Amino acid sequence: MSENEAAYRSMKFSAVVNIVMGVIVMLTGITGGILLFISAGKLLNGKSRIIF
Repeated sequence: MSENEAAYRSMKFSAVVNIVMGVIVMLTGITGGILLFISAGKLLNGKSRIIF
């Protein structure tokens, strides 16, 4: 295997890992955002029941 082939394989592997990590981070961010919206809605909905 020549140096060029090794470089191309390394670049291909890095590209695949970057795409996979990008998808994982994007899904985690979307899921976290949805959970935050749900939590905020529950807090706003329950604020009328708080007595000081």
